[in-house]
Amino acid sequence: MTARPSNEVLFGEGALIEGKGIGHAFEKNSVLSGVDISVSPGEIVTLIGPNGAGKTTLVRVLLGLLRPDSGEVVRRPGLVVGYLPQQLAIDPVLPMTVRRLLRLTNRPGPGEMTEALAETGAAHLIDRAVQDLSGGELQRVLLARALARRPDLLVLDEPIQGIDISGQTELYELIARIRSLRGCGVLMISHDLHIVMASTDRVVCINRYLCCSGHPETVSRHPEYMAMFAPHDARTLAVYTHDHDHSHDLAGHVVPIGNGEHASPGSPDHAHDNSSHEHDNEHPEDEDGHDASSGGGAHPGPGRAPTGGEAF
Repeated sequence: MTARPSNEVLFGEGALIEGKGIGHAFEKNSVLSGVDISVSPGEIVTLIGPNGAGKTTLVRVLLGLLRPDSGEVVRRPGLVVGYLPQQLAIDPVLPMTVRRLLRLTNRPGPGEMTEALAETGAAHLIDRAVQDLSGGELQRVLLARALARRPDLLVLDEPIQGIDISGQTELYELIARIRSLRGCGVLMISHDLHIVMASTDRVVCINRYLCCSGHPETVSRHPEYMAMFAPHDARTLAVYTHDHDHSHDLAGHVVPIGNGEHASPGSPDHAHDNSSHEHDNEHPEDEDGHDASSGGGAHPGPGRAPTGGEAF
């Protein structure tokens, strides 16, 4: 019988991917210690933590891009992963249309490409230059690129970067619709503590170790969470609600229900808790847990919006 590689273990029942007691260090500097995390089919799990908490490192270990120094990773045999990166650097002088971008690595068929773009509301962008896309448009295209692989697991690294509050809400609703339609698992990385909490089934909070995990409302009241994000942030955290009398199609367009009328944004039936509309000044971490914003003079790339963000 052929022995399994040392980094593979028997698949755990139910989960698409699972990390058990994950530890990792860079040059003897511990970045992760004893972290447990799993994602099951049809489940949205959000990984949160401050900058330098090891979120990106943990995901790289889960995906097999880094070998854990301790613990083990379980992956479903034949697992297909669709990945939406935190940033995408494209040479501004390189002619690159959306169509060419989608064909670079995945080689999807024309039908798969069209279906994925339509699902994310980006079908009209197929012949646009990638450099001309807004932050929100690029995120839709990159999400379509990930979906063209027909993944079992979607991994979304800071998907709301460069998108304003209303656009963030639309993106989270789109992700939830994709999960419901396809039945795939979703793992999101975020340091946004306001809107994301109501857009996920389970939250895993780390700060180089596992602080707490569970239902969003439970995590928001956990002492470790309260201490990590300061009492003020925890008290003012408002779980986002989206109560209204209309639905949305897969492209995010409003579909009236009932008597065919839907509430306006300012009406009681279209309630958005504005107390959640705050931003911190954190910057995304790189894979070593360092602040990726260090170093001056950088111009916003294709995935990064100018000051103020862009609508999704």
